[in-house]
Amino acid sequence: MQEIKCPKCGEVFVVDESGYAQIVQQIRDKEFDKEIKRREAELEEKKASDVKIIQLQQQQDYDKRLSDKDLKLSNKDTRIKELESKINESENDKKLAISNITNEKDKEIEKLKGELKDAETKKELAVTKAVQDKQQEIFEKNNEITILTQQLSNKENENKLKEKSLEEKYKNELKSKDELIAQYKDFKARQSTKMIGESLEQHCSNQFNALRMAAFPTAYFEKDNDIRTGSKGDFIFRDFVDDIEFISIMFEMKNEMDETATKHKNEDFFKELDKDRREKKCEYAVLVSMLELDNDYYNNGIVDVSYKYEKMYVIRPQFFIPLITLLRNAALNSLKYRQELAVVKNQQIDILHFEENMNTFKEGFARNYRLASEKFETAIAEIDKTISHLQKTKEALLSSENNLRLANNKAEDLSIKKLTKNAPAVKEMFDELKNR
Repeated sequence: MQEIKCPKCGEVFVVDESGYAQIVQQIRDKEFDKEIKRREAELEEKKASDVKIIQLQQQQDYDKRLSDKDLKLSNKDTRIKELESKINESENDKKLAISNITNEKDKEIEKLKGELKDAETKKELAVTKAVQDKQQEIFEKNNEITILTQQLSNKENENKLKEKSLEEKYKNELKSKDELIAQYKDFKARQSTKMIGESLEQHCSNQFNALRMAAFPTAYFEKDNDIRTGSKGDFIFRDFVDDIEFISIMFEMKNEMDETATKHKNEDFFKELDKDRREKKCEYAVLVSMLELDNDYYNNGIVDVSYKYEKMYVIRPQFFIPLITLLRNAALNSLKYRQELAVVKNQQIDILHFEENMNTFKEGFARNYRLASEKFETAIAEIDKTISHLQKTKEALLSSENNLRLANNKAEDLSIKKLTKNAPAVKEMFDELKNR
């Protein structure tokens, strides 16, 4: 038995165990329901408060991140505008520099063209004057020829009278020559082959030295004693004008006894003579030969064999001095034209060098411009990549906002029913509490 005291009237009454249990059960059920409702209310309030706090924090974090991204985007936009401005200014500066350099070079080229044109005009005037002077000289020569022709006509009669005396004189001289030839043949018969060659060299040397001071005062004519290349000629002739060499000749003298068993030909010595000429840097090669005395080809005068070897001649000893005089006068006459040609070539070379320098500058400038353009294109591509990356970041932030909104909606839809959907025991307990 249990005693229960009434809290209002203070009466004490006794109940059995069964009644006491029912009363306790009844009180407990009411208190439990009350506690459950209170706890549910607290949970709802806490859930709502936590959701608001989370939403507020997420909103603040989102606002902060969005503000930072906007600031970064603003800085990027400002930087892009600055870079675009610098690129435009650089392009303008390069275009202006190219324009200035091109204008200066065009002016310089025009100036050089004008100077070249003036030089050509002066040259044409000089040539015209030279032609006029030459024509005047020819006219004067024609007058002289006319006068001389008249004088010659007057002297023809005198010459006819002298012919007979000259014939007798030439007959006497021819007889003397025949005697000299016979004497020379006898002289050859008594000499060795080497002595014959040395005698021809001595003969030519004596002929030249007899006329050296009168006809060749500035000339060099000496024996070739330089055997560094393995061979040598007999004589080298060089002549100069103002210390400038305008002609050079390599001489080889060849003679042979009539009784020599092995007869040489002039052609046997061409190759070696051409080799000596090239090694000693001479312009002409001349073979003074007494070989093949019965060959009319070599007996008729100066023989040009340049069809076999460049600038090579074969002569008999009597044409030694005439050939030197002929080649020297021809070279002397062409010296002036060669000097003028050298001046023109130097001018052309200067113009060619200027054009080469101009082209080199253009190529270098174009290469630097191309490299700079590639760098600018690379920078612009990197900026485009940065913009693309920022755009993706912006899209990611917008996607994060959407996910936060979805999370908020899910938090607002949270309920006891959804929490106990997959927990039947808990759902049954809540159902029992509600039923009581």
